[in-house]
Amino acid sequence: MEYVQGIHPSMLEEADLLKDCEVEFGRATGPGGQNRNRRDTATTVTHVPTGVVGAATERRSQAQNRSRAIFRLRLKLASTVRSKTHHERHRPSELWVRRRQGRSMSVNPMHADYPALLAEAMDVIVARRYDVAGAAGVLDISMSQLAKLIRHNKKAFAVVNRGREDQGLPRLK
Repeated sequence: MEYVQGIHPSMLEEADLLKDCEVEFGRATGPGGQNRNRRDTATTVTHVPTGVVGAATERRSQAQNRSRAIFRLRLKLASTVRSKTHHERHRPSELWVRRRQGRSMSVNPMHADYPALLAEAMDVIVARRYDVAGAAGVLDISMSQLAKLIRHNKKAFAVVNRGREDQGLPRLK
């Protein structure tokens, strides 16, 4: 597991995130007609410090593919890269507090806020040695809501279950 200092990269503003990234455009095979053959619309965004990559090729527009590639990069960063947090001193971010409704958290996994919320949840879960109930208490939401937030991302869900198994805890369902 890779750790970063300071703010988790998935939580950064786009301009700040891109300062640490290489963005490449190219061509890709598949549907799209003549425009695909004449324009470099495929986009790959690499977060240089971690080597994590987000890519998109499905749109005919370079701008749309760039936006999707950045979102996918944020998701991969959220599920695979950790920023150090102390499980007892962690205070939920302003975004977390704003999105939380009582002890529940409702966020569409395609919403721009999701990667940052996922990263914060994963940081606390890892700091708590994969104790999801304890992490839910720190984040002031129910365990089922926290598990639901993690379950939306297959990679993050697999990371949590692998960590739980390593700690001798049962897998989340």
